[in-house]
Amino acid sequence: MPILERGKEFVEKVTGWQRPSSDDLERLLRSRKANTFLFKDDGIIPNHPFWPLVVYHGVAKLPAKYDPAAIFEDLFARNGWQKSWRNGIYNYVHYHSRIHEVLGVARGSAEVQFGGKRGRSLTMKAGDVAVLPAGTGHECLYAEDDFLVVGAYPLDGIYDECKGKEDHARAVKTIPKVAKPRQDPVYGSSGPLSHLWRVSRKGREAK
Repeated sequence: MPILERGKEFVEKVTGWQRPSSDDLERLLRSRKANTFLFKDDGIIPNHPFWPLVVYHGVAKLPAKYDPAAIFEDLFARNGWQKSWRNGIYNYVHYHSRIHEVLGVARGSAEVQFGGKRGRSLTMKAGDVAVLPAGTGHECLYAEDDFLVVGAYPLDGIYDECKGKEDHARAVKTIPKVAKPRQDPVYGSSGPLSHLWRVSRKGREAK
């Protein structure tokens, strides 16, 4: 995390400066369609076997009187997605095999490749959110100088970082075992993630 962002985050959490209230946060949230993208295992990046990447474009208003990163931190936290961080997105393809991840763009824009080399490049702009099921490859292809992302994770799961083919055999076993999040990181219990990521009693995709 850049030193300036680390300092801002500390001051905001201590004083509440530039952080939205609960009522303000509700007013800053927009109703947006969930865009879904399902990627195949390419032999290096496994992706998730049946849960899609979910992208909400322009889901949050980011007025100047609030720190945009604080808006996403508080939004994710109230829906049970914790351990937030502020930074960019790595410029090499990687994924997490034991945990899901949410990324909220607080500032700037970037071209992000999801799903590995055979996946899809998306333009992610301030106000956008991407919800990545475990196994989803992602890397930054290009970013504006001020590009800033807030990331967070569900309470269930263990953070790890996988990169190459040497991780693949283990990852394809752990990815399906990562528990479904309790809430959508943006819309909570009423959000579309509950039916987009469906599971049966056996832990497999519900038909």
